[in-house]
Amino acid sequence: MSDSLVIIPTYNEIENIEAIIRAVFDLKTNFHVLIVDDNSPDGTSDAVIGLQKEFTENLFLEVRKEKSGLGTAYIHGFKWAIEKKYDYIFEMDADFSHTPSDLLRLHTACKNGADVSVGSRYKKGVNVVNWPLYRVLLSYGASVYVKIITGMRVHDPTAGFVCYKRKVLEDLDLDSIRFVGYAFQIEMKFRAYVLNYKIEEVSIIFRDRVKGKSKMSSSIVSEAIFGVLKMKLRSIFQKNRF
Repeated sequence: MSDSLVIIPTYNEIENIEAIIRAVFDLKTNFHVLIVDDNSPDGTSDAVIGLQKEFTENLFLEVRKEKSGLGTAYIHGFKWAIEKKYDYIFEMDADFSHTPSDLLRLHTACKNGADVSVGSRYKKGVNVVNWPLYRVLLSYGASVYVKIITGMRVHDPTAGFVCYKRKVLEDLDLDSIRFVGYAFQIEMKFRAYVLNYKIEEVSIIFRDRVKGKSKMSSSIVSEAIFGVLKMKLRSIFQKNRF
């Protein structure tokens, strides 16, 4: 039995799914993998089912009825992980924008005292490869904006490569998480910050996906910009319910 679960949400990731699963299982640390698939029409879940015949004890699949957002996919996975009593629970993309071997560094950070470890693109400069300039500026600008609004001293609050100790997720009241897009990442870190959990950033290099299509949209950007301000106000005026 492993104490560590990597949650990978998917929607139309047939081009990446087998390679990312094998890359995680090739690591020296014994990670388990949970794929949370939003009923991908391209057969992503079928590919995972096929791989489960090979990885019978460490590859798991949850298929949801429809595409319902990144945040709800992770919440689904978090609840599954808590029920199964994993101690270290990871978020990671399926498209290799996150280097699987960096899971080891996030794991080490949490084992050495962090409650939340974040794979940070901006801890040491800007470590992003193959993104167009406008996306770098948008992402980096969002990080600065979040720090100003929330007071949270995290260089990359929108990062989606994260390790949580189980006790953090148990304390966060997952059913109260409001954001479903990429702002979900901000809300998770902010709630941990409000509860005084130790957040440590681990510098990584982020590479844009080579295969498949990005899920970024204008509604996701809008949620991040306007939602963060509302989130901060709720944390001040609705402390008991935040």
